[in-house]
Amino acid sequence: SSLMDQYFGRMRSLMNNKELPARIRFLLQDTVELRENNWVPRKAFIDNGPKTINQIRQDAVKDLGVFIPAPMSQGMRMDFFLESPFMPNRMKLDRETLGGLADMFGQMPGSGIGTGPGVIQDRYSPTMGRHRTNPLFNGHSGHIAPQPQSQFDMGPKSFVKSNQVQNQHFLNQNQNHMAQQQVQSKDMPPRFSKKGQLNADEISLRPAQSFLLNKNQVPKLQPQIPTMMPPSTQPPRTQTPPLGQPPQLGLKTNPPPIQEKPQKTNKKPPPAKEELLKMTETVVTEYLNSKNLTEAVNGVREMRAPKHFLPEMLSKIIVCSLDRPDEDKEHASTLIHTLRTEGLITGENFMQAFLSVLDQCPKIEVDVPLVKSYLAQFAARAIIAELVSVAELAHPLENGTHFPLFLLCLQQSAKLKDREWLTDLFQQSKVNMQKMLPEIDQNKDRMLEILEGKGLSFLFPLLKLEKELLKQIKADPSPQSIYKWIKDNISPKLHTDKGFVNILMTSFLQYISQELCVTEQLEQEKQLLLAFKPVMQKFLHDHTELQVSALYALQVHCNASGFPKGMLLRYFVNFYDMEIIEEEAFLAWKEDITQEFPGKGRALFQVNQWLTWLETAEEEESEDEAD
Repeated sequence: SSLMDQYFGRMRSLMNNKELPARIRFLLQDTVELRENNWVPRKAFIDNGPKTINQIRQDAVKDLGVFIPAPMSQGMRMDFFLESPFMPNRMKLDRETLGGLADMFGQMPGSGIGTGPGVIQDRYSPTMGRHRTNPLFNGHSGHIAPQPQSQFDMGPKSFVKSNQVQNQHFLNQNQNHMAQQQVQSKDMPPRFSKKGQLNADEISLRPAQSFLLNKNQVPKLQPQIPTMMPPSTQPPRTQTPPLGQPPQLGLKTNPPPIQEKPQKTNKKPPPAKEELLKMTETVVTEYLNSKNLTEAVNGVREMRAPKHFLPEMLSKIIVCSLDRPDEDKEHASTLIHTLRTEGLITGENFMQAFLSVLDQCPKIEVDVPLVKSYLAQFAARAIIAELVSVAELAHPLENGTHFPLFLLCLQQSAKLKDREWLTDLFQQSKVNMQKMLPEIDQNKDRMLEILEGKGLSFLFPLLKLEKELLKQIKADPSPQSIYKWIKDNISPKLHTDKGFVNILMTSFLQYISQELCVTEQLEQEKQLLLAFKPVMQKFLHDHTELQVSALYALQVHCNASGFPKGMLLRYFVNFYDMEIIEEEAFLAWKEDITQEFPGKGRALFQVNQWLTWLETAEEEESEDEAD
């Protein structure tokens, strides 16, 4: 649970990180909120989730009053007839007996009034039963004979047989009515014949909104209508194909876009790349000569450069200033930073431009030998102006890419501002300096050498301390001289740093180990520890978290020595008796689950009994005080 809380805490911090893309932050927020809602998804996901084909058919019945069965194969599917209310007897319907408006409203959608393009003579339309029983038809449903129950029990074979008879009857009736219907369609008022045709198409062309179909898909649905019926009831192929209608509908909907097209041509196309580069060069040259920042910003704004061109525009600004005096390079930086303030460019655009110019360095170096130093200045000014962060600059330069450019950027930043500011900024960035070096140099000693060579060792004061402190103790092990050396060489800010305490304790422990070559000299070990006690107390007193760091330093030291028998327990007892480390720190170390330092399991095994004693002793003391 605590690990899960840590994961979600991390997700929350990333969720609030404005530098991440919005879609990533939304996904994180969605997951965090999902957990807060006991893993119940949002209502929107439930309502708008995927639907089964049966749910879609049910929606069709609700929204359109149209029943869409599953498409049937050539061999007639029994389950459709057994499950649906559209039995053969219901089809025996005398159109003429209905009279009135039923000729229009009561038509099966497939057999609209008249013949012609788009009209399907489908007397087996599955929608017939639904339309007849609908209250819209003013009680005409009485003409439909109910299906006798016994029909269901006759079995599939007899059902098919009776069905074939029905089909034959309908086919004959179909042929007899063809001529009559054509005459009817001519004599009827146009509004009636139009209505009939629309009914035929509405089956597939006008689905409910829930179907979410595009107009483009409509023609695909049209041919499926005949296949929904038994083959014997499909209209003869000599008739006009039903696909005649959709193209007409398509033509009706197309004209508006055609009318709009001429308007689109009125918009000016964006200038070509070469033209934009020329415009950029003109703006920069004029700006560097006149130093009029407002005019330059307006010039860039009026260019209306597309987003994908912005990195190229910035790299042009940088390159144009490289062969000019230092003052002009600074002005070029000012222009870039102002463009960001005005919202015309982003830090990401600058990084792309910076890397693009870096790739051109071999060419540029012919005319401008110090191009990398100048680029380092551009990067340093961008860091100071908060156009980019140290981490953003470091990422593309990892593993010694363009080495030593990253170090040059840090050098210039310290020069332009100050060391302390840069040290804080660098530590906050969490950049791993070893990763910034070529792979062959990725170790602590080599890193310290390189940093000292570049005058950047101030970024890692603890590395210097680690290297020098043991030498200093060996030279003069008196507590006074050790304390004085630390005060002179280590910033007071670091005195409460866990890393500092770790190095301090490790140096003392290494010195004691080297002094005692024979493990039996326990008394001498205790005396040396007592000698260093004032220095330890000076830095550890009243800082429980630093005392825990001191215990971890002891754990790592014992682990490196292969856990000599009784050594860890001995130190624990001495630290406790000498009041170098307090009870709370011992128990906090026991409970801490940090995996950063090796050997915790073995260490706990060796001192667990003593820690249990300490816990009970502390409880007894608190009980006595309460009494």
